[in-house]
Amino acid sequence: MKHSFTRRVLGVTAAALAVLAFGSSPPAVAADAPYDVLVFSRTTGFRHDAIPAGIGLIRELGSANSFTVTATEDSARFTTANLAQYETVVFLNTTGDVLNSSQQSAFESYIRGGGGYVGIHSAADTEYDWPFYGELVGAYFASHPAIQQATVRVENRAHQATQHLSPAWVRTDEWYNFRTNVRSTARVLATLDESTYSGGSMGADHPHTWCKTVQNGRSFYTGSGHTQASYAEANFRALVLGGIRYTAGRTKADCRPENGHTTLYNGSTSGWSQSGPGGFANSDGTLTSSGGMGMLWYSTKEFRAYSLKLDWRVAGDDNSGVVIGFPPGSDPNAALNQGHEIQIDATDSPDRTTGSIYGFKAPDTAARDAALNPPGEWNTFEVLVEGERVQVFLNGVKINDFTNTDPARSLVSGHIGVQNHGTGDDVSFRHIRIKELGGTTPTTGPIVGAGGKCVDVSGAGSADGTKIQLWSCHGGTNQQWTREGGTWRTMGKCMTAAGTTDGAPVQLSTCNGGAAQNWTTGAGGALVHPQSNKCLDANGGSTADGTQLIIWSCHGGTNQRWTLP
Repeated sequence: MKHSFTRRVLGVTAAALAVLAFGSSPPAVAADAPYDVLVFSRTTGFRHDAIPAGIGLIRELGSANSFTVTATEDSARFTTANLAQYETVVFLNTTGDVLNSSQQSAFESYIRGGGGYVGIHSAADTEYDWPFYGELVGAYFASHPAIQQATVRVENRAHQATQHLSPAWVRTDEWYNFRTNVRSTARVLATLDESTYSGGSMGADHPHTWCKTVQNGRSFYTGSGHTQASYAEANFRALVLGGIRYTAGRTKADCRPENGHTTLYNGSTSGWSQSGPGGFANSDGTLTSSGGMGMLWYSTKEFRAYSLKLDWRVAGDDNSGVVIGFPPGSDPNAALNQGHEIQIDATDSPDRTTGSIYGFKAPDTAARDAALNPPGEWNTFEVLVEGERVQVFLNGVKINDFTNTDPARSLVSGHIGVQNHGTGDDVSFRHIRIKELGGTTPTTGPIVGAGGKCVDVSGAGSADGTKIQLWSCHGGTNQQWTREGGTWRTMGKCMTAAGTTDGAPVQLSTCNGGAAQNWTTGAGGALVHPQSNKCLDANGGSTADGTQLIIWSCHGGTNQRWTLP
């Protein structure tokens, strides 16, 4: 978020990729610093006739994308000194036992020290007796059916290797079954839909392409690449380039394993509501902002402790953000004032730049800069919320750790949304998903005050304006309160202060996200109303049934002390 729409003029440099020999090219990316790639294609088992086509492809990619290629089948190249000159090593359709023990030791040290590995197709049919290689490739080959057409389901479209693909990718190849499922140790980028071909043996979850880290090293593997024709396909060529760039450290990605997240957006906006001006175009599983300042928010549910993940991309010097912890309502400015925004804008001031908790805490800018992909490439945020603490991860790297102390902005519960900041701020989002953490179910029960009496909705009425009072506890629904965000709710409505002056009555009203319905806990058992900076109070210090609850200047008396559920 910015409060000024003044645009900064920046020079954005993008390298136009050369048209490849087969008449296609991968998506344009920012020019990389030059680097070196070793392509290794030794076989001691089955030998693929596609190896020359694969070497040719990688050489063409290198010519167009700032890297030089050394192709070899000489295992003697695997020494500490020789490997040190390469940013990544491609195992191109290798098979069998291709390295001796000293060569294995040198390669393991190279990877653990920060080197890169790309495995293509039968790289998974290699070095079965070397445990480190099994860890590196992720899973070993088990079997395959005949070459045939199948549908690849792309589940991660933020990685540079898969960002250009549609959710369903139909192509022909030899489809591997693997001995184990890699999902617990790697980030699965794409799976095989076994219902679209014959001979799959892994069931509903059949990983096909993935990435992972091994200590300081990076690994990328794809089961595709058996046929010569594969290396002439534009989408496959871009997949290989993305894997090379990732493992060479030229693009960043969150390759930590991911399990248990529930999709909130992956093409369908069901459950979402737009507030404020402007909005989002929705095409190809991608939301793209326009106009503003507005917000698309998930209105179906508030969340407590959770891991929120989403992929985002800016076109240039653009502005947006992820808003968390706000109560329901249609005013995006109220959401920004009652929640927190994780900013997207790499060129603003430190506490208002990408990864900041907007206006409250700057990110670790060194870590942020090292993890950030440039305009035109996708990034992934994880926003981890536990109580009032929020941690922000960018492409798998923690860049912020903030604990909220502002009583008007409780993160204990609330909604989430993405911002459309204004005209000219072109920011896109993909694959918004959430994982609710254990012990996050809101507690429902009585709020007990002086004399052991309960906060009660008079007569169990549900009309707006119904009096909230003290009454003998009886366990009825009109005495059962649930904390959601900054609100206290019963019977589907909210506890509301009808003013901000001493003596303003407290009543039941339709939940609207307004400041009048926001409460936070204070010292000594107080329930504080931040809009007025006053406390929930039993009028006159009375404990009689029917005593009106009001707000009053906080004084710590027994009629302002409450035991919460």
